[in-house]
Amino acid sequence: VQLVESGGGLVQPGGSLRLSCAASGFTFSNFDMRWYRQFPGKERALVALISNSGGSTNYADSVKGRFTISRDNAKNTVYLEMHSLKHEDSAVYHCYASYRTGYWGQGTQVAVSS
Repeated sequence: VQLVESGGGLVQPGGSLRLSCAASGFTFSNFDMRWYRQFPGKERALVALISNSGGSTNYADSVKGRFTISRDNAKNTVYLEMHSLKHEDSAVYHCYASYRTGYWGQGTQVAVSS
């Protein structure tokens, strides 16, 4: 089982990034997918989730209207589009697969700084 995030990096405030999480080793279409983020010294916090079919999504209040989660079950990939980025969005972003059990990715760093 693997979840591999990519797309993180350094971006200026107000900028955009698109994170990807490529899954392998399990039946991706059975799993709800989530994005979490972790600030230094803090626990991981849920950012967004999407149902296995992609028909249902939900977001943390802090990112509503700025972030969009989506998935492509044919490519076994979940995405997180992030716009209007703020300093406080700087964190390590992890994807998580959930269905009877759970799998974590290793994370990708997002730094928002001028």
